[in-house]
Amino acid sequence: MKKRFLTIAACLALGVAGNVVAQETFPRNGVYDERPGLVALTNATIHTDYKTTVSNATLLIRNGQVEAVGTKVKVPAGAVVVDAKGKHIYPGLVDMYSDYGLPEVKIEKRGWGSPPQMESEKKGAYNWNQAIRPETNASELFTVNGKEAEELRKLGFGAVLAVHEDGIARGTAALVTLADKRENEVVIMDKAAAALSFDKGSSKQDYPNSPMGAVALLRQTYLDAQWNAQNPGKEQNISLEAFNNTNKYPQIFEAENKLYVLRADKVGDEFGKQYIIKGAGDEYQMLKEVKATNAPLILTVSYPNAYNVEDPFDARRVSMQDMKHWEMAPANAAMLQKAGVTFAFTAADLKDKKDFFPNVRKAIQYGLPEEEALKALTATPAKLLYAEDKVGTLKAGALANFLITTDNLFAEDNIILENWVQGNRYKVSEAPTDYRGVYTLKVGRQPAKKLLISGTASKPELQVIGADTVKGKVAFNGNLVTLSFNKDKKSNEAIRLSGWLSGKDLQGEGQLPDASAVKWNAVFSEAMTQQAKNDAAKAAKTVDVGQMIYPFVAYGQTELPKQETVLIKNATVWTNEKEGILENADVLLKNGKIAKVGKGLSESGAKVIDGTGKHVTAGIIDEHSHIAIEAWNEATQSVTSEVRMADVVTSEDINIYRQLAGGVTASQLLHGSANPIGGQSAIIKLRWGKSPDELLIEGADPYIKFALGENVKQSNRSNATIRFPQSRMGVEQVYVDAFTRAKEYDQAWKSYNSLSKAKKAKTSAPRRDLELETLAQILNGERFITCHSYVQSEINMMMKVADQMGFKVNTFTHILEGYKVADKMRERNIGAGTFSDWWAYKMEVKDAIPYNAGIMNQVGIVTAINSDDAEMARRLNQEAAKSVKYTGMSEEEALKMVTLNPAKLLHLDNRMGSIKAGKDADVVLWNNHPLSVYAKAEKTFVDGIAYFDIKRDEQMRTEMEKERMRLTQKMLSAKANGARTQAAVSKRESKRASEDHCVEAEYNAEEQYLAN
Repeated sequence: MKKRFLTIAACLALGVAGNVVAQETFPRNGVYDERPGLVALTNATIHTDYKTTVSNATLLIRNGQVEAVGTKVKVPAGAVVVDAKGKHIYPGLVDMYSDYGLPEVKIEKRGWGSPPQMESEKKGAYNWNQAIRPETNASELFTVNGKEAEELRKLGFGAVLAVHEDGIARGTAALVTLADKRENEVVIMDKAAAALSFDKGSSKQDYPNSPMGAVALLRQTYLDAQWNAQNPGKEQNISLEAFNNTNKYPQIFEAENKLYVLRADKVGDEFGKQYIIKGAGDEYQMLKEVKATNAPLILTVSYPNAYNVEDPFDARRVSMQDMKHWEMAPANAAMLQKAGVTFAFTAADLKDKKDFFPNVRKAIQYGLPEEEALKALTATPAKLLYAEDKVGTLKAGALANFLITTDNLFAEDNIILENWVQGNRYKVSEAPTDYRGVYTLKVGRQPAKKLLISGTASKPELQVIGADTVKGKVAFNGNLVTLSFNKDKKSNEAIRLSGWLSGKDLQGEGQLPDASAVKWNAVFSEAMTQQAKNDAAKAAKTVDVGQMIYPFVAYGQTELPKQETVLIKNATVWTNEKEGILENADVLLKNGKIAKVGKGLSESGAKVIDGTGKHVTAGIIDEHSHIAIEAWNEATQSVTSEVRMADVVTSEDINIYRQLAGGVTASQLLHGSANPIGGQSAIIKLRWGKSPDELLIEGADPYIKFALGENVKQSNRSNATIRFPQSRMGVEQVYVDAFTRAKEYDQAWKSYNSLSKAKKAKTSAPRRDLELETLAQILNGERFITCHSYVQSEINMMMKVADQMGFKVNTFTHILEGYKVADKMRERNIGAGTFSDWWAYKMEVKDAIPYNAGIMNQVGIVTAINSDDAEMARRLNQEAAKSVKYTGMSEEEALKMVTLNPAKLLHLDNRMGSIKAGKDADVVLWNNHPLSVYAKAEKTFVDGIAYFDIKRDEQMRTEMEKERMRLTQKMLSAKANGARTQAAVSKRESKRASEDHCVEAEYNAEEQYLAN
C-alpha cells in the first residue's frame, strides 16, 4: 500500500508542476505544458480546518487550488487519483513571522573611538532618521531560496510572512508560499502587514540610543505622518507618506520581552492601533497585563535549555528568574490560551528549526489543547493577515497547501510524508515500518519470554517480560534488526542478538553473556493496541509546571500581600507635624490611608502590632533615583525632552525590594545627565510585584531632568566633538534657544486654539512637536524642573536664564555649592536635593562641604538628602543622620530631609511625608531609633500594604533555597535523561551608582546599545 501511494504520487510531479496558469505573462523557450493539475486524493482523514475532520473523504485540487473536499466529491474524468487510505491530510501551516527569502540585516558595530553620526546619511526625500524606513517593501527584496524553503516545508509550513527585520518602522511584509517557483508566482500578498519594533536595526545614526528614545521616535513619527497627510505639499517626505499607507495593513510589532509587549501596546493605544505583537516567550509572567492589551500574539516555541548545575558553585550563578523560566516557558501557550489570549505560533528564534514540532508537542504536553495548537498554526495566522480564503484551510478556493501525514499531526510518532504547496508535491519523509507489538521470544534453549516493542514507530523501545522484566534496546535498519538486554535485573551481563525480518516475525543469531553463540526467534502475536499508545501519551503529559511568583524574580511571591486594617500600638511616632515626636502612641492604617494618630486607639477587626520600644516614621522618599528603569540616558542630542522614563519602568528590579527593606516607599526616577535638557521623570511607589503602570503614583505632578556641568558638554567623551554644546557657555545657549523656540511653538498653538471652529477648518494646525510641547508645559507651569548642578557659576546662570525666559526651577539636585547661592535660591523658592558628604570624585565637587545641607536648610530652603545610587538608597536614614553630626541639626529636621522635604519638592506633601490622618499609609516600623546605624525596617507599608516584612523575608529566604534546590534537581534529572544544557552564567546586575561616578559606564552602555 505504501509503495503504491508513493508511486502514484510521484507520477503527479510533472502533472501538477505543469500548471502554467500563473505564468501566462512569461514567455517560455520551449513547449507549453497546459495540463490542468487535476488531482483527487481519496479515502483520507481530512482535517479541513482546525476544528473539522472528515473521515474517508476526498480532496480535489485543480490548478493549485482546492476545488472540493468531502465524502461525496465526484472525481472528474482525467483526474489523477491517489488512494490516501490510512493517511491524514492537514492544511499547510502558516508562519506569520519569518525572514525567509530576505537579505540579512547587517549591523555595523561602532567602536568606542568612532564619532557619532548626528544626521541621516540616506540620500533622497526620506525621513530625518534612518531607523524610520516604512518605504521598505519586503516583496521588493524577496527572492525564492530553495534551501530555506525546503527546511521550512519539512516543518510543515506552506506559507510564511516574510518580514524585513530592520529598523523601528520596517515597512511592509509579504505573505509568500514555499513553492519552488518564480517570485511573482509565490507572493500571495505583497503587502500583507506592516512591521514595527523598538530596535533601530542597521541605522548608524546616534538617535535613538535608548529604549525610551526609540519609543519617543515612534510616537513622533505617528504625529509627523498625520501632520504630513493633513498638509499636502508642505514637505515632501517619502517615508511619512509610506508610513501613512502602511497603517491600513495589520500592524505587527516585535517585542523584546513581556515589558516591551506592554510598552508597544501603550503606543498603539495612543494612536488607535491594535498591534499584533511578536513576543519572546515570557508573556505568561505578566498574564493579566498581557491579556489586558487585547493584542493577538505571535508566540515563539524556543525554550531555554536546562542549566548545567552539577557544580554547586555554578548553580548559585543561575538566577531564580532563569531557573523558573526554564521550567515554565513551555507552559506559556497553555496559560495564554486558558486566559483567552489569541495567538499564532512561529518557528522564529529557534536555533535549530528541527526543534519546532518537538517544542509544539511540548506546549501540548504542558496543557495546550491540540485543537488550539493547530489553530495557532493555521486559522489564526490566516485570519490575522486577512488571508483566510487563501491559506490555513482546505475549503474550496483556497490554495492547495496541505500536508499528508501518517497520523495525528501532533502524535509523537507522526511522520510528515508530503507537503503540497500551491498544488506542487514535495516529498518530505518515508513512513517507517511499525514493528511495535507483542512477540514470543525464544533464545536458544532458554524458556520462552514475552517481548514487548513499544515507544514510537521511529523510536521503538524494548521490554523482555518474564520472572524478571528488563528493559533493553532495539534498532531496525531496513530488514535487519539488533536487540540487546540484560540477563536479569541484578545482572550487568548483556544478551546481544542480531537478525532479520521474516514476514512479521524476527529471527537470527546472537551471543550470550558466557560468549556462547545462540540462535533466536521472536514470533509476532499482536500489534501494540491503541489503548497502549494512548496510555503512553497520557503518561507523557504529566508535567510539573511550578508556581508563578510576582514579580518573576527572587523574592517574588505566589500571592501578593493585601491591604489590611493595621493598628500599631505603643510606639514612638515621628509625625513630622506640629505634634512632633509622640511617645507610646498608636497609628491606625485603614483603606490605604492613615486613619488615626494618637493614644489609646482601638479598631474592631484590626491587625494589632505591638510597637513597644519601636519607632514609626513616614516612608522614606528618594527624590533622585535611577532604579527600576531600563536605561538612564538618551545621550544623543542636547535636548531630549520628548523621552519619558515612564516608558521604561522595570517593575522587576530587585532594588525595589532592597530599598523597601531600607524603609523607602517612593522614588523619583530621573533621566541621566548626558544632555542640558534630558527626559521626563517617573515618580513611583515601591509596590513590589505590581506592573510598571501600577508603580506610577496616580495624579503626581510631571517633572523633567535638566543638567549642567561636565557631563552635558561631554568633556568625559574623547570622541564626542560634534554635538553642541562643547563648552559651559554653549550650555546656556542651548537653554535660551530651546525656550525661545518653545515660546514660539506655544504661541502658535494658543493662536490656533483661539480660532473659531469655522476658521480652524480653513487653517492648518501647527505640527505637534513632543520636544517643544514638553518645554511649553514648563513655561505654562505644568511641568517642573529638577536640575543637576554643582558649581556656583552655573547655578547662577541657570537661575538667570529661568528669569529671562519666564520659567522656574523647582529643584537643584546635587548642588554641592548650594551654600554659596542659598540666598538667591530662597528668593526664587527653589528647593535642593543634595548628598550628605560626597566629594572629591571630580573637579566640580572640589568645594563641597558636609555643612551644605544644614546651611541650605537654615536659610529656609526645602532641602532633601537623596541617593542617586541604588546602594545608598537603602540607608538614606543614615545619610540624613549625618547632618545631625555635622551641623547640629535637630533629629526631627534631619528625618524630614528624607521624608517630608522630598515630598514637598515633588508636590506630594499633601499625601506623603508625615504621619497625619488622611495621608497615604506609607509608613515604616523600625526596631530602633530611625537615625541609628543599628535601625532596621521591620515592616514597610505602602498604601497600607506591608510590601516588606522582616519575618516574611526570613521565611522567603528559606523557601527560595528549597525552590532552587528543587529546580536544580530537576535540571540534573533533565541532563541525565539526555536534555541539552547551557552553561551557568550569572547575569550582571545593573547597580546604578551616581550619574557622575558612572558617566563613563553610561556611555559604555550607550555604545553597547548601539552595537546590539
